[in-house]
Amino acid sequence: MGSFPGHVLPGTLFLVVGVWHMWCSIVRYVSNPEAFRVRVWNPVMGFNEKFKYLELYVIAIGGLIDFCIELFYSTHLKLFVDGVLNPSHMNNFEHAGMLLMFFVFGIIVLLSEKTSFLPLPHQALCLIASTAFCAEYFLFYFHSTTHKGLEGYYHLILVLLIGLCIVTTIAGALVPANFPVDLSSGIAITLQGLWFYQTAFTLYGPMMPEGCSLQGNEVLCRSTDSQVRGESLANLQLFSMVFCVLAGVAGAYGFAVSKFGYPEIILPVVTLDG
Repeated sequence: MGSFPGHVLPGTLFLVVGVWHMWCSIVRYVSNPEAFRVRVWNPVMGFNEKFKYLELYVIAIGGLIDFCIELFYSTHLKLFVDGVLNPSHMNNFEHAGMLLMFFVFGIIVLLSEKTSFLPLPHQALCLIASTAFCAEYFLFYFHSTTHKGLEGYYHLILVLLIGLCIVTTIAGALVPANFPVDLSSGIAITLQGLWFYQTAFTLYGPMMPEGCSLQGNEVLCRSTDSQVRGESLANLQLFSMVFCVLAGVAGAYGFAVSKFGYPEIILPVVTLDG
C-alpha cells in the first residue's frame, strides 16, 4: 500500500521532466526539422551556462532524495530484522530500487555529457533510460503488495503508461530522427506523472469515489457497483488527462511555430486576386 506523498513526489519528478521534454522536442523540431534528432534529455539554453544540465540534476537529485525517503525515512531505519530485510517494508525497498535506477540514469548521462570517462551515443542513452522504465514496470507489475479492486485498477493504468514510456524510449534509439517518437516520449512521461497525482488524490486524498474508502492499508468498496463506478471514473480521468495533454501540445506547437518556426513549416498565406 502506498501513501499520498509516496505518489506525489515521483509524480512531480515525472511531470516536470515530461513537460520539459515535450516543449523542447517541439521547439527543436519547428526550429530546424531537417536537423531534428531524438534526445533523451534537453539542455536549458539561454541562461547561465551552469543551468545547461538542470534536467539531469533534477532527475539525479530528485531520484536520490526520493530514494532516501523510501529507504531511510519510510522504514524508520529498521532495514533488517533478525539478519534479513524487514518484511514489513518490502514495499519501500522495491520503490527505493526503482528510484535508484533513475538516479543511476541521471549520473550516467551526466558522466557521458560532461566528461570523457563514459562517452556514449545518444541512442545508447535512450536504451539506458528504457532500462530505468523497465525496472519501474516490473516493480508495479510484480509488486510484493497485492493491489486489488479499485487500487489495482489505478495501478494497472499506471503500468500501461509506464509501458508506453518503455516503448517510446526504445523507439527513440531505433529511429533517432523521428519527431513523433520524441514527442510521444514526452507525452508518455507527462501522463505518467499526472496519473501518479491522480492516484494520490483519488486513493489517498479527497477524490475517493462514493461508496469506496481507505480502510487501514486497503481501498474497499461497499459493493461491486461502487467499484465499477470508481473504475469508470478512472477511465474518465485518464481520458481527460490525455485530452488536456494533447490540447496543450497543440497549443505549444502553434506558439512555437510563431516564435521559433523554420520558414518551410510555416504555411504560406494564399491570396485570391479578384
